[in-house]
Amino acid sequence: MNLRWLPAALLGLGIVWLPAMAQEKAAEKPKDTPKEAPKDAPKDTPKEAPKDAPKDTPKEAPKDAPKEAPKDAPKVAPKDAPKEAPKTAPAAGAKVKLAWTFTKDKTFYQTMTTTTKQELVVQGNKVNQEQKQAFVFAWTPIKQEGDTWTLKQKIESVEMAIDIGGTKIEYNSKNAAGPGNPLSEFFKALVGAEFTVVLDAKENKIIKVLDREEFVKKLVNANPAMQPLLSGILDEKAFIDMSEPTFRVVPNKEVAVGDTWELKNTLKLGPIGSYVSEYKYTYSGKADALDKISIAATLKYEPGSSSSGALPFKIEKATLESTKATGEVLFDTAKGRPSKSSMLMEVKGNLTIDISGSKTPVELTQSQTTTTETSDTKPGA
Repeated sequence: MNLRWLPAALLGLGIVWLPAMAQEKAAEKPKDTPKEAPKDAPKDTPKEAPKDAPKDTPKEAPKDAPKEAPKDAPKVAPKDAPKEAPKTAPAAGAKVKLAWTFTKDKTFYQTMTTTTKQELVVQGNKVNQEQKQAFVFAWTPIKQEGDTWTLKQKIESVEMAIDIGGTKIEYNSKNAAGPGNPLSEFFKALVGAEFTVVLDAKENKIIKVLDREEFVKKLVNANPAMQPLLSGILDEKAFIDMSEPTFRVVPNKEVAVGDTWELKNTLKLGPIGSYVSEYKYTYSGKADALDKISIAATLKYEPGSSSSGALPFKIEKATLESTKATGEVLFDTAKGRPSKSSMLMEVKGNLTIDISGSKTPVELTQSQTTTTETSDTKPGA
């Protein structure tokens, strides 16, 4: 399950504090840097260059330069090195099979790091929000039946740092003795949580997610006040929609450079709303020993129908969509899984928030960067 969406939903709760937290813009411009640079450069450069260069260069040049210079010049080969990279690309028309490969009981790990930066304009004031999160997941294939694989996913560790208009919330499961905060118990409940997914490995589609009820119950026990929200956003369909993009990055077939495949994904998070994403994947050839897949995507947000008491606010209207969404996956065909991936998503638009009958317009600009790295051993072990 791709849990970058869950903390994003929690971050959205900060909206109820925005009118009170709106702060004035404070930006200081450097005063000295532009003035000092021009003063030194013109004085020193012309003085020393003419004195030494003309006197020394002619004396030594006739002895060694004419014969040796042409021989030594090609040694600046590193400049040409990048031009060698295309040699690793497959020949025209050559194909490579991009498909997941699983081995029973052989665990692999994924470290997913996401940084989200938001600028919100509320009642004429700007509020900056920033969220950094890092999850380590363990995936273990436990059973194969024909084209169907059953895999167990475990959350090994969680690291979170949220800054909402200067109010900071931090948590690191590797430092249990760290300072507590209102969401510490909630984050703590994530660590060690396990999910079982049943995957159609031929189509890379998730058929079923098990253990969902136990997971939701664990989160509710950690923070009972969140039960209405969690019950509304974490149904089985949401779990599938959060997990499936992990496996759909490859088409499970042979492809040549320039071949494309697509994925449309609608993630419904109850009263929070829905995220409609469309991904276009293009095979771009070899990158050293790995195979590069380029990603072009779009994302559009649609508000939820009603709050139903699950949230202290309601997103009444929204025109929010991506302005830029690109990324890449480096796939390891020898191991049959992605080695690393990166994705940049920039979103901009307007929201109307209804808080207890008071409607507040909000302008939102958001940038989110997500990277994932896969390994055979547990990171930090």
